[in-house]
Amino acid sequence: MSSDLSSGHDHSSEMLRLVERNPVISGAEIASDLVPPPQFEHASFDSYRPDPDFPSQQAALDRLKEFAGAWRAAQRPGGFFSRKRPARIELPGVYLDGGFGVGKTHLLAALWHVAHGPKYFGTFIEYTALVGALGYAPAVKLLTGAKLICIDEFELDDPGDTMLMTRFLGELMATGTRVAATSNTPPNALGEGRFAAADFLREIQGLASNFETLRIDGLDFRRRDVSGGAETLSDDAQVDRTAGALAERGHRVSVDDFDALMAHLATVHPSKYIKLIDGVEIIGLRGVHELHDQSAALRLVAFIDRVYDAEVPIVSSGVPLDRVFDDDMMAGGYRKKYLRAMSRMTALTTGELPPHD
Repeated sequence: MSSDLSSGHDHSSEMLRLVERNPVISGAEIASDLVPPPQFEHASFDSYRPDPDFPSQQAALDRLKEFAGAWRAAQRPGGFFSRKRPARIELPGVYLDGGFGVGKTHLLAALWHVAHGPKYFGTFIEYTALVGALGYAPAVKLLTGAKLICIDEFELDDPGDTMLMTRFLGELMATGTRVAATSNTPPNALGEGRFAAADFLREIQGLASNFETLRIDGLDFRRRDVSGGAETLSDDAQVDRTAGALAERGHRVSVDDFDALMAHLATVHPSKYIKLIDGVEIIGLRGVHELHDQSAALRLVAFIDRVYDAEVPIVSSGVPLDRVFDDDMMAGGYRKKYLRAMSRMTALTTGELPPHD
């Protein structure tokens, strides 16, 4: 991340502080926010660029177009009961199986954009938060009638939440709702190339027969054009100066001590992390250091997911952000989550700062 904006003045008093924010989010707000994140606002099948070295990417793209086409045909007058039927029987669910950075979320958002409404797009955490905020029955009632529900990063870590969502989706699919999902890695699934389809289908049990699995091989696109790791500034003062110069040019910048932010994240439900950074254009972090507590590390992963979705660059001092997870964590069951977060933090610290003229 470029630091050529530093000046001799300390503008830290003008900075926002994430640790002073205590966001509240209602069930209605959660539901209204169930749309693709800003970076996928215009995602389409045409804008997806399959890697020619991995034919499964083109195959997945072609199959999703088929899935969407047959679905639209079924929604036209006559639909499946017309004399001209789709070439194949479509399952009501599709699961995109692949490592991180291969474009699963892009394809999921592209499918959402071509669907007729009502339709919803959110992370697993957002859907469980919706149930928590409204109650199970009201949440089912709210989403009943949806043509499509997209679930990004279906969590396989918590058996209770997985069972809740399986029951929830089962009720909705029984009324005709179609479901498209991706998932993150379950515990003890080591390695960045590890696929999760078997775990996903096992955990959703009775719903498994309703899902067609599309495997997507490939390399993390965030690493394709990036050499090296996350960038860091020389010291805390440089974070303040850089952030201050950006704020002086009219940008909304937050600056927090890393330890203070990590403590604050423990007091905020992950479903509210997106509200924590609402309106923030650049995040400054002072004194980043290696983490040794897994709960804190997983909260940072959830936070970085929301920061990445919102496309908010980070300037930081201390240990480069892609080195915050200690060796024990990187050898443990959540390795793939940490690798995804490292990839995203590298992208967030090596991208361009907003225009400053």
